[in-house]
Amino acid sequence: MLTYTIRRLLMAIPTLLFISLVIFLLLELAPGDPLADMPLTIPPDVREKIRLSLGLGEPWYIRYGLWLYNFFVTEPMHWIDGAFGTDFAQGRQRIISFQTRSPVFDTIAERIPQTLKVVGLAYLVGVLIAVPIGVISAYKQYSWFDQIGTFVSMVGFSVPTFVTGVVLIVVFSVHLGWFPSIYDTTLKVTDWDSFVKQVQQMVMPVFVLALYNAAQISRYMRSSMLDNLSQDYVRTARAKGMSEKTVVLMHVLRNSMIPVVTVIALGVPGIFTGAIITENVFKVNGLGQQLLLSIQGNDAPMVLTVAFVFAILIVTFNLIADVLYGILDPRIRYD
Repeated sequence: MLTYTIRRLLMAIPTLLFISLVIFLLLELAPGDPLADMPLTIPPDVREKIRLSLGLGEPWYIRYGLWLYNFFVTEPMHWIDGAFGTDFAQGRQRIISFQTRSPVFDTIAERIPQTLKVVGLAYLVGVLIAVPIGVISAYKQYSWFDQIGTFVSMVGFSVPTFVTGVVLIVVFSVHLGWFPSIYDTTLKVTDWDSFVKQVQQMVMPVFVLALYNAAQISRYMRSSMLDNLSQDYVRTARAKGMSEKTVVLMHVLRNSMIPVVTVIALGVPGIFTGAIITENVFKVNGLGQQLLLSIQGNDAPMVLTVAFVFAILIVTFNLIADVLYGILDPRIRYD
């Protein structure tokens, strides 16, 4: 297992470098100018100086190399400086956003807590709901519980999140007035009243994302359970006199979790990048909203950095899913 993990990590290095190059070239070839939003009254010579200060006067391969150096060398040094008070990063140029003129990683650090609170909680709730629903639906196939679960899952997976979000805002914010329609990112939880307000403003965005995640995962869970319930080892376990609870939870569920682990693990990186549509519907000042604003503003450093971090998370959790295969299924070996 250790050899396999090290080999996968070594293979991930050229893979991630290739991904970063592809993203950079796509942004380089995309139409648009980061200075397009600047006032037309700015003289051409001043505009050119601004362009040079942003590094846009250099060839693409130099800018790409500088971005790689800043991402893997300069930014980690700044993290060390912040943790231990050293001066490794003193005088080194960081990755700067075209829009805000501030370090990209500082913006990410400011916005990711909001994303983790909303999107992370929604994903956790979705998984905790989806697994038992999938198990019960498969065990009681074609029952009323299975029919209702299938209907809700199809609705949750088929209806876009921006439609669900708008419907909830119209019903529960406009007509009933139960929950706020806009997420207040400046709210600080200091007492019981502020805690209640925080819960109220999180209910709708968490419900929208949890419904979508649960709908997808529960279908995978149900399908995997149905495949394993008809296997010979299940009939053998029942013939040995094992209780139905032991057969389902100890044997069937463990084997059924193997394909579901992939779905859950590959969905985790989406927590860190945020739900772009949902964050914009509820005005959550998270990383997903920042990514959309950066794409609209041709902010290549921000888009490239966030997309590359997302690629790293996907590769990492892909590896975690493969390792979990060996833990869940003793038949799988990586020798």
